[in-house]
Amino acid sequence: MNIHEYQAKELLAKHGIGVPDGHLATSVAEAVAAAEKLPGPLYVVKAQIHAGGRGKGKFKELGPDAKGGVRLAHSVDEVREDAGEMLGHTLVTKQTGDEGKEVQRLYVTDGVDIAQEYYLALLVDRASGRPAMVVSTEGGMDIEAVAEETPEKIVTITIDPLAGFTEADGRRAAEALRLEGDLAEACGKLCADLYEAFVANDCAMLEINPLVETGDGELLVLDTKMSFDSNAEFRHPEWEALRDTSEEDPMELEASKYDLAYIKLDGNIGCMVNGAGLAMATMDIIKLNGAFPANFCDVGGGADKEKVAAAFRIILSDPAVEGMLVNIFGGIMRCDTIAEGIISAAKEVGISVPLVVRLEGTNVEKGKAILAESDLKVVPADDLGDAARKIVAEVNKAG
Repeated sequence: MNIHEYQAKELLAKHGIGVPDGHLATSVAEAVAAAEKLPGPLYVVKAQIHAGGRGKGKFKELGPDAKGGVRLAHSVDEVREDAGEMLGHTLVTKQTGDEGKEVQRLYVTDGVDIAQEYYLALLVDRASGRPAMVVSTEGGMDIEAVAEETPEKIVTITIDPLAGFTEADGRRAAEALRLEGDLAEACGKLCADLYEAFVANDCAMLEINPLVETGDGELLVLDTKMSFDSNAEFRHPEWEALRDTSEEDPMELEASKYDLAYIKLDGNIGCMVNGAGLAMATMDIIKLNGAFPANFCDVGGGADKEKVAAAFRIILSDPAVEGMLVNIFGGIMRCDTIAEGIISAAKEVGISVPLVVRLEGTNVEKGKAILAESDLKVVPADDLGDAARKIVAEVNKAG
């Protein structure tokens, strides 16, 4: 689950972490009022969307020469002008795709005298299974480009979750950022506070880019991204108030209502599978046969007929889907339940694209019989390789 920058900064401030003063605005009048609460004379007007690259982004409606989604304003009148150009318009960045995202919220903050910019992030290191802090002197830049061109400028500090963030970890971070004296000490405290915020909020990622040293020798979080581990949602009822459903994919949002693991992809073959490993293998073998999956959809091991039908409806609601592959290995999940769900969904929404079904496991013969006796045009498959070859062939034939 992602949240907006202004929400992340509010959470960080509760942990004693320095952020510039700022206020949320959803209208031009609110943006002006926000600026009037700040000392000025420099203001920053920032589009609030769940995507990076806002500063270099372009608004569809404003032409190629217009300013991006992060703007410096030198007066309240400039704040008013910028807010009018940004609110209600579509911002396209390298992370939004060509369709972009409509800007419905702005964050108006106080300007900062920047002496130096740094990069800092906290995430879970899959290799070690521990939290890790990633730091670099190359703040304000695309960290992926830094990793590719000058990887030696990125330092990763693996943190022992039992010991927590130690003074030694803080010293390593300060050394990697080439900070000395009071700034090194401030860096150690800041990193410890960030780690505390990361753990307390069950974050999947906390990225600060840039972390800045001000002209007065302070360290401030100038921009941040924060995402939560959805598996910890039961511990955080407050997350519901932070969620902005307008920023979420409609199909993924609908899937979450049925506790389905669904992710929209760029291909044309819909996939309904039980189990994440089987889902990954199914997508791989589709690609091996020259096509691309349209989604990742894992109905889980204990789905009932209604949940299966919901998965079917969601997958088929994607106009990019030109064929569908159902690949089920029934352990806890029964193959006859899958078959009944497919038939239920077909009666409700209809199936106008080729459908290949591979069933194996508990009640497999019963499931196959249910599908065979139905009026559905189902192409049965014997195994995963057979299923992938058949769905690719069916889609190519239909196209």
